[in-house]
Amino acid sequence: MSEPGAERAVPERRSVRAPHRVPVSTYRVQLGSDLTFDDVAARVPYYSTLGVTHVYLSPVLAAAPGSTHGYDVVDHDEVAATLGGEAGLRRLAEVAHGAGLGLVLDIVPNHMAVPTPVWHNRALWSVLDAGPDSPFAAWFDVDWSAGDGAVLMPVLGDRIGAVLARDELRLVEEDVPGVGPRTVLRYHDHVFPVRPGTEQLPLAELVERQHYRLAYWKVADEELNYRRFFDVGTLVAVRVEDPEVFDATHALVLRLLRDGVIDGLRIDHPDGLADPAGYLARLREATDGAWVVVEKILAGTEELPDDWATAGTTGYEALWRVQQTFVDPGGAGALGSVMHRLTGDVSDAFEDVEQGAKREIVDGPLYAEVHRLTNLAAEICHEDLRLRDHTWRALEECLVELLVAFDRYRAYVVPGETPPSTSVSVLTSAARRARRHLGAEREATMDVLLDLLLGREAGSAGRTRDPRRDELVVRFQQTCGAVMAKGVEDTAFYRWTHLVALCEVGGEPVRFATTPTDLTAWAARTQAAAPLGMTTLSTHDTKRSEDTRARLGVLSEVPHEWSALVEELRRVSAPYRGTLLDGRTEYLLWQTLAGTWTDDGPITEDRLVEYLTKAVREAKSHTSWTAPDTAYEDAVLSAARRARTDPAVLGLLADWEVRTRSAVRAATLGTKLVQLTLPGVADVYQGTEVPDPALVDPDNRRPVDAADLVARLARLDEGAGPRGAADEKMLVTSRALRVRRDLAEAFIGPDAGFVALPHSSGHSMAYARTVAGEPRVVVVATRLAAAVDRLGGWADHTLALPDGTWHDVLTDRAVAGGVQRVADVLERLPVALLVREEA
Repeated sequence: MSEPGAERAVPERRSVRAPHRVPVSTYRVQLGSDLTFDDVAARVPYYSTLGVTHVYLSPVLAAAPGSTHGYDVVDHDEVAATLGGEAGLRRLAEVAHGAGLGLVLDIVPNHMAVPTPVWHNRALWSVLDAGPDSPFAAWFDVDWSAGDGAVLMPVLGDRIGAVLARDELRLVEEDVPGVGPRTVLRYHDHVFPVRPGTEQLPLAELVERQHYRLAYWKVADEELNYRRFFDVGTLVAVRVEDPEVFDATHALVLRLLRDGVIDGLRIDHPDGLADPAGYLARLREATDGAWVVVEKILAGTEELPDDWATAGTTGYEALWRVQQTFVDPGGAGALGSVMHRLTGDVSDAFEDVEQGAKREIVDGPLYAEVHRLTNLAAEICHEDLRLRDHTWRALEECLVELLVAFDRYRAYVVPGETPPSTSVSVLTSAARRARRHLGAEREATMDVLLDLLLGREAGSAGRTRDPRRDELVVRFQQTCGAVMAKGVEDTAFYRWTHLVALCEVGGEPVRFATTPTDLTAWAARTQAAAPLGMTTLSTHDTKRSEDTRARLGVLSEVPHEWSALVEELRRVSAPYRGTLLDGRTEYLLWQTLAGTWTDDGPITEDRLVEYLTKAVREAKSHTSWTAPDTAYEDAVLSAARRARTDPAVLGLLADWEVRTRSAVRAATLGTKLVQLTLPGVADVYQGTEVPDPALVDPDNRRPVDAADLVARLARLDEGAGPRGAADEKMLVTSRALRVRRDLAEAFIGPDAGFVALPHSSGHSMAYARTVAGEPRVVVVATRLAAAVDRLGGWADHTLALPDGTWHDVLTDRAVAGGVQRVADVLERLPVALLVREEA
């Protein structure tokens, strides 16, 4: 039954060495003060019963005060006391391992926090105290040649002159934790070390003599001299490419791995590192080949770099493909018309929106990074007579256009190494697009810049490498990732409203919909290339949960009805929709209400208001985090509050929920079952084993009602039939996870395979998971159920099951092999999970 080559040996760099275990499935938990290690340990029996094999922990190292997520690490040598400390983590490990579960840990190698007060980060405090002489100076990516040799600290609420004039800086004595009594400089809650010997100077002179430069916070976008995480000045980049820094920042995590406390790692944002491939190679050696996956967004048809030593990604490329397989391509035109009526945008304009957003980010929040790149390129050109006539301005214009045209996070050029053909193609294609926005006089400069970025000979004969050229190659790639993240993910995706469910982390909104053939072809390639990477539908970073996106995806199935509904919503809300409310935000509001509406009614007001505030500020069209427009935001939130309580709106959306309930049911269960059974390690985000129409963080990080989940699963396990949507999704999730666990060889084993099964309807999906070519599990799912209903059901459509007798674990009934009517296989549920019965 298997396709030729469907079962192949996993490439060594993608494999996991014995005795390390490969997760069969993971359950992601968001740790915090409301979910400590002991709290998770108490839930281990539930996780085990659900069927997962590993609990996947958010970052556990000591984080900045008040951190709600753990990605702002301040100490690599300490497990966060707020979570229970190392003792609590070890207790959790003992409980989990005793139940047969492993632990996967999320780690953050790219950056640390710049906390308030900064002494919470002892390494950074040392650098501010001693400057380049600090033993930690090599840790941080600081350009000591810029900013008068001082680290820019853009924390002031006004310009330094005004702050000094108002006597807001104070010289005080404080007992600094881990340091002792010190004379420090205090600015409200901020505390900074004072350089020995400067204590008696006049305050203005004292401030000027430090190893840091206090500055107005807005200065950061123009003069920052340390690399940060994207445009977040409170997250300073760490130079893990330095072996000593790697060892120091990974010592605790590696000890936990060696001690068997944790069993695998998830790596946050490796694209931000100077040398991702080198980092992963070093990590593979240090972990002796443990299971390691990376948070990597693969744009379009991009593949994971061949030289990355990792089992695979965290699954964003699976997320959008699964989701868009359940979107009806026939709805694109009608939904585009709705968008055009409200916003003026046309269906094929996303790339223009994306380019505009990236340009704003390059010219604004990331100007300091672009300025530093231009300085590097200009210095290289100035030092070589043959390049000297390429001016600073010409280089800046070329760099800006190249960054805007670049269509992925990185090109993976390593200084001193011949760039892969894919890297050359990516950069040259971007340069070709960039040239369209440049005059003919910039052609030669773009040629030089392209050669420099590819590490080729440029200028005088033989000149290919020196420290500046190497730095330009690396920093350009690090900046590309920041432009993509901030320009696309955090700006364009909040502006584009064709179908907002497509604007997801790692998403491809230009690919409105995909087909089952597309998905199964991708799955077959994944099974061969990286079968131990993750699949996911929801994460702590997704802009909308899988259930919100499933509800929104149904709009594509009934686009004309949705168009009529929007017109009616606009009519009844006209009296309180002010003139400041723009079309994009209005359309986002209607889709958000529809996507989060359940049979219990609308999302709560506080959640809706918090989401819309974040959305309009991220869009940056009328307001932003750095320059909020109160009048505009008030207009948006006032309209949202009124709409949410307007009886006419409530009636229309309640009717819509009933009208689309059947299609939403099929999409919710179908996407979940497919995600859980595709090649890869299946991840379940906390609480999504039942429908949870959530929005972007912090909404998707709300506490989970564990008691309800435990009771619901227990009731199903006792033989009760599903009582509604929550029970049905719990049934599908738990049974799929248990099948994975019990038949792991069909999902992650060396002989595991994937093969599509013949079927006659484009509204069904069917495939088998195999072991050594023999089908062991079959998955059948309904896609575009609204169309099936319009056609009067499945009629005589069939699918070809492998020979033998099969057991549908979702409905507990036998199903014969061979050609079967789809209507019979999906008699009770819109999905089926069939396991071969042994002869």
